[in-house]
Amino acid sequence: MDKDQKYKDVSAQILAVTAGEENIIARMASLSCLLSEAFDSFFWTGFYLVDDQKPDELVVGPYQGSLGCLRIAFGRGVCGTAAATGETQIVDNVHDFPGHIACDSRSVSEIVVPVFNPAGDLIAVLDVDSTREGNFDEMDRQYLEQMVADVFA
Repeated sequence: MDKDQKYKDVSAQILAVTAGEENIIARMASLSCLLSEAFDSFFWTGFYLVDDQKPDELVVGPYQGSLGCLRIAFGRGVCGTAAATGETQIVDNVHDFPGHIACDSRSVSEIVVPVFNPAGDLIAVLDVDSTREGNFDEMDRQYLEQMVADVFA
């Protein structure tokens, strides 16, 4: 099955599972699990939430993969950059990214998608890592941005 079809299938699964679920953590956990299971090339798939107590920091949320960083300051690394700018970040090789945070040195490429609530406030970022260089492209951006909009906005 090609990548486009995988995204179509997993998007439908995620929408079916999360429909009517009000708890944000349950939605994040379900999305992380199903997305991780759908793509063999996804090494780490999960969320960093904006911390209510420290609104300039992200704190690890539901994820699938090896141990994640517990906290990431806005503007630091790929996740912090996505949080600070409100824009999706696609990085072909994280080792070349200024200020990259090596939560797990096996990660090579990464895509980070900001997650907004219905009021337009940043509530989290969706972080997906791969051990393969250049694993993410515009197709990933389009599907993941639509996925988080459908599930959280």
